[in-house]
Amino acid sequence: MIDKIRIHLADDHQVLIDGMRTLLNTVSNFEVIGFSLDGSTLYDEVTNNQANILILDISMPKKDGIEVIKEFAKKGYPCKVIILSSYDDLKIIKEVMKLGASGYLTKQCAGENIVEAIQAVANGEEYFCKSVREKIFNSATKDNSKLNKENATIDSILTGREVEIITLIALEHSGKEISEKLFISTNTVETHRKNIMKKLKAKNTISLVKFAIKNKLIKS
Repeated sequence: MIDKIRIHLADDHQVLIDGMRTLLNTVSNFEVIGFSLDGSTLYDEVTNNQANILILDISMPKKDGIEVIKEFAKKGYPCKVIILSSYDDLKIIKEVMKLGASGYLTKQCAGENIVEAIQAVANGEEYFCKSVREKIFNSATKDNSKLNKENATIDSILTGREVEIITLIALEHSGKEISEKLFISTNTVETHRKNIMKKLKAKNTISLVKFAIKNKLIKS
């Protein structure tokens, strides 16, 4: 994880910006180094201040969060993005994750989850708050996943250790928690995770959760 996490906040409400900045600056390895009240020049601002993490609202004036994240995807991300939104619509969640966002929080849960989310994303993980995870879980059994071939079995795709790891990922365990539970290093966990993603042709954690539910590794 980065020693000092540089954070840029983007939301059209100054009160939320001020409150979030006060909260995050109490964390020793966090530094809020900029904020934006609209999306018009956000890419340039984040690039110039070299933020590691962007906290981005979907509903931004002049250029909304979706347009901003598309611009980041087109030009190349200078930092990782966590969406902070009033909406928990599954279509929006899937769209921003497909575009490359690393996390998604609703504003209702931001106060209790934002610090954990930033730390997880800075550590190379993805993060979803509880209501967003529930949306993903509830839709997973209805979605015809294209991750594996129709007649393939889990054993023909993943090793025993990989099954353990994907199950723990789907049960919301962090890389550190998995390493402690399985008595392996966090680097080994990350290597297994990358191998699993490659085997399943998965783009993000949502895909891994769907695979785990479809193959009854966890319950929806």
